[in-house]
Amino acid sequence: QLEFITPFQLYFNPDLIFRKFQIWRLITNFLFFGPLGFSFFFNMIFLYRYCRMLEEGSFRGRTADFVFMFLFGGFLMTLFGLFASLFFLGQAFTIMLVYVWSRRNPYIRMNFFGLLNFQAPFLPWVLMGFSLLLGNSIIIDLLGIAVGHIYYFLEDVFPNQPGGKKLLLTPSFLKMVFDTPEEDPNYNPLPEDRPGHQPRDQDQNEQQHPQ
Repeated sequence: QLEFITPFQLYFNPDLIFRKFQIWRLITNFLFFGPLGFSFFFNMIFLYRYCRMLEEGSFRGRTADFVFMFLFGGFLMTLFGLFASLFFLGQAFTIMLVYVWSRRNPYIRMNFFGLLNFQAPFLPWVLMGFSLLLGNSIIIDLLGIAVGHIYYFLEDVFPNQPGGKKLLLTPSFLKMVFDTPEEDPNYNPLPEDRPGHQPRDQDQNEQQHPQ
């Protein structure tokens, strides 16, 4: 927005990524939401709101799983971007978060600008229709919905089916980095580490100089 850099340095371009080794484009294409305007603030509000509700809701205490969802969704969107002329994927990422939240909260009633009342699972489709009214391409929204559905199906639906199992396993290094290590119930602390223990020198001083 301050024109220190231009969108041409940020957009997704497989040729520049693999031939010119401009690897940063794999990340920066998710970070640009267009010039300042209604669409920009609309995306920022929804990204903040639903990212926060997911983190404080179904992902509470599971930061590594939350980060893994980001990586999984970004990977699928990047794969699709290799075969389609998509330059910026940030809006698709936002729609993915909205979709996952809406499917995990199916009974919440939503109100869209005081005009529409509907159940939460319809929210991504309402946003896609609103994006269409603004003159934007719905390909990005459809991509976000598709990736969100793939994640939701693999994480929440398939493991609960007869013969199903959990396919999305968060790598252990992410858990080591982001999650608080669990305390070993069999761990026996040293005497000096136990609550209420006083050092030997302090005990002797108290015996020599009683109060």
